[in-house]
Amino acid sequence: MQNFISLIARNRVAAVLLFLLIFPLVMPYEALAINILIFGLYAVGLNLLFGYTGMLSFGHAAFFGVGSYATGIAMVHFNVHWVPAIVIGVIGSLIVGAIVGYLAIRTRGIYFSMVTLALGQIVYYGFYKAERWTGGENGLRGIKVEKIQLPGIELDFLHPLTKYYILFVFVALALWFVSRVLNSPFGAVIEAIRENEKRTAACGFDVARSKLLVFVISAGVCGLAGTLRALHLSIVPVDSLHYVQSGQGIMMCLLGGMGTFFGPFVGAAVFLYLEDVVTAMTKHWMAVVGVVFMLFVLFFPKGIWGSIVGWALRYAGHEQKAAVAPLAADAAGAAK
Repeated sequence: MQNFISLIARNRVAAVLLFLLIFPLVMPYEALAINILIFGLYAVGLNLLFGYTGMLSFGHAAFFGVGSYATGIAMVHFNVHWVPAIVIGVIGSLIVGAIVGYLAIRTRGIYFSMVTLALGQIVYYGFYKAERWTGGENGLRGIKVEKIQLPGIELDFLHPLTKYYILFVFVALALWFVSRVLNSPFGAVIEAIRENEKRTAACGFDVARSKLLVFVISAGVCGLAGTLRALHLSIVPVDSLHYVQSGQGIMMCLLGGMGTFFGPFVGAAVFLYLEDVVTAMTKHWMAVVGVVFMLFVLFFPKGIWGSIVGWALRYAGHEQKAAVAPLAADAAGAAK
């Protein structure tokens, strides 16, 4: 068991991607799998800041929405091809993330969370009022991707399963990048900031610069998720920028397990699947999901995936102790 856990830890990107490859085949319908794929990536971006660095942001919907709107505006108003439009969306999120991060990292704790919330709402209000470009409260419409031409093959983007695997390519690249960041010396620095910011600074690391950099990277990952959602829905609803969207991302991180690589996708799957099932039974689905969320927080404080990994490691530890105990007894007897 311990070797199995270690194998997953060493190959976490491959393990996550293998799961996501077969994921749409086990879901009730492909559209739900696409939503989980997109919002799982969004939660990964938020988890990079919240789970690994210990900075709780209530304004990350701003980057998710900016990515969606920048991609949509490029395609609708300037007839940009969808691939460079995705790049434009990510760059837009990086720029907004750099501005918001520069202002927000000057504060700590709850003040940081409140500043990100305020700045995120400013971004929301700005896009809401720019009706000529964003459609205002009606959202941005007319984002069309129907056929994708590849050498010797034509793909129907409107087919749900085809759409899932096309978006999966971008998600896979993003997960590989996030994994590289976490496995780098910079990844160790941001985790050190989470554990003890003052001690990290005393060790000679530039804490402010590291916090700004991880904030911008997190914004870029969330922005990529937003661009993929714009292509998926063919519209950009204005609530993509709303603070409720930020709250949902935080719930996904907490449900799955903060500071775990696979946890955000588990949290996104549980949250969206519950939403899909409960909305068919009652219009008060948010109350039901809220109760379930509280139960998970109470009984799974490390999140679903975090708790599973913890149990597996403890079980592996007990197995190892049981295997070593006879040898220890033999050694003690030999000593006598």
